[in-house]
Parts: sequence; C-alpha cells; structure tokens
Amino acid sequence: MPPRIRVLATGGTIASTAGEAGATPSLTGDDLVDAVGDIEAYADVEVERVCDELSFHLSFDQVADLARAVERAATDGVDGVVVTHGTDTMEESSYYLDLVLDVDIPVVFTGAQRPADAVSADGPANLLAAVRTAADERVERGVYVAFSDRIHAARWVTKSDAGAPDAYASPEAGPVGELTADGLSLRREPKSESVTLPTTELTTTVKLLQSGLDVEDTLLRHSIVDGVGGVVLGASGIGNTSRRVADTIDEAIDRGLTVVLATRCYRGEVTAKYGGPGGSYTLHEHGVIPAGDLPPWKARIKLGLALSAFDDEAAVRDVF
Repeated sequence: MPPRIRVLATGGTIASTAGEAGATPSLTGDDLVDAVGDIEAYADVEVERVCDELSFHLSFDQVADLARAVERAATDGVDGVVVTHGTDTMEESSYYLDLVLDVDIPVVFTGAQRPADAVSADGPANLLAAVRTAADERVERGVYVAFSDRIHAARWVTKSDAGAPDAYASPEAGPVGELTADGLSLRREPKSESVTLPTTELTTTVKLLQSGLDVEDTLLRHSIVDGVGGVVLGASGIGNTSRRVADTIDEAIDRGLTVVLATRCYRGEVTAKYGGPGGSYTLHEHGVIPAGDLPPWKARIKLGLALSAFDDEAAVRDVF
C-alpha cells in the first residue's frame, strides 16, 4: 500500500493566477495535485481545503485552524500531511505548528514563488517534493518546509530571497535533506527541533518592535498603555538598543510586561556583554528574556503561545 498523504490547501501563490488586480488564489487543492503528473507513484493523496488566502492575510486563528486540521488528519490515520501555503509567512506558520503539534506524522509545508499560470511555474515541483518527503518512512514526525528540492526544519528555516524560486535557507543549521535523482538524501535526523507547548490557540497580543540607530521609544510606550501581553525587541547586534528604548524597557518590565530580546542579525544569538543604557548586559540584568538565536518574528510567535499557555513568568522564561 502506498503512503496516505493529506494535502491541506490554504491558498498562496502556488494556487494563484494573474488577474487585472494582481495574482490571487483561484485554484483548489485538487487542481494543484492534478498538475503533478506522477504524484500517485509516491503516495495516495487526498485533499482538504482549509482556506484560500495569500499568506500575508492569514490570522493566528486561521493558523490554529490549520493545526487542528493536522490533528484530525493524524487521528484519521494518514501517514503524513502536506500544507500548501504562501511564501511570505510560511516560516511563521510552520514554526507555529511545530510549537503546538504533538502528532506522530510529518507535516511538510510548500508553496511557490511564481503563480500557477506563470512560465516555468515552480509549484508542481515543490508540491511533489513535499509529498515525497512526507511519504518517506524515515521522516516520522516534525514540521518542515520543502522548497527547491531542499528540506528545512521549521525551527531554522527563513525566507532568504523575496522573489527568486530558491527562496528558503536555514542559515544556522543548514537543510535537513535534499531531494536528488535517487530520492531524499538526509543531512541529519529529521525531527521536531522545538519545544511543544500545551496550547493550540494564541490568545494574547505580542508586539514586535525593531531597534536601530537612535530609535525612539514611542511604539514601546504605546505597548505599555495598550496593555499587551508582551513585547519582542528585534535588537541590534548581540542584543543592544538605544538609550530611549532601554529606559522604557525598564519601565515596561516594572509594570509587568514580558520583554523578549532577540537579534535582528541573520546569524548569531543574543548574549549579555555590553554595559550602560541599552547594553545587552544591562538589559539582561533588568529582566529581559533572551531569545538566543531565534529571530524576532519567530520569538513573537513563541512568546504569544507561551503567554497563552502559562500564567507563571518562570514557565514562560523556561520556554526560551
């Protein structure tokens, strides 16, 4: 019996065709599967529609719905799940699922940089790569992104090119594997590389703020007034920020706001080194939670889910 793979369709460029007002999703998941001529050689594929959105329109509620759809698929006894998804926020949705899912099947995201009616559309090849990955018996669980014949773990993957077909990279860890003429060649053990959190829903607001040269603190002050659950600061270097932001971070923590410190850099992690206002050592001493090498946009998801799951600040800190 061939592996049973369920494709969960959410829209994205892979399902889009050109129109007078720009490319928008117009193809169904069945249309996408039908465009891959030899897909049945690798798996028995079934399709479920989750939504029809470009990924920059997706909400946390819709991603939670996607997580529940994966859980239903696992309960139904499928061998793996493929998610067709827009590329803009694929790394965030895949990481969200990696944090909340506790299922013993692989989940493989894929999409396209070129619409389905474009010359040399890349969707069919990426979908086939995702199905082949989800159907591989060595890939037992975890969440991945399959794109341009490379397989990336959700924890590490990032969109590294805005428009080119080879859109994804894992700067710190490298890809998990690669599709070759002989099949899936693994570089390391395929598995989830994220802590599992006991929630599916993100029920609190977390603001993402970016630091830089002489950045002012207006957005951070708004966050304090608005009573949000937490803030992630995309800091410069190993976790430093301007004097004005630093002073307001102290005020925010004193008022009970959870502040996570991440680096905006492509590689590396935050560390406690520099003193003085805004220095990473000083911020650590004042109680920020270091995100390690997790990028700010993924730290925002992790903090939001952690605050949704736990009331205890120590438990939230332990998640990081």
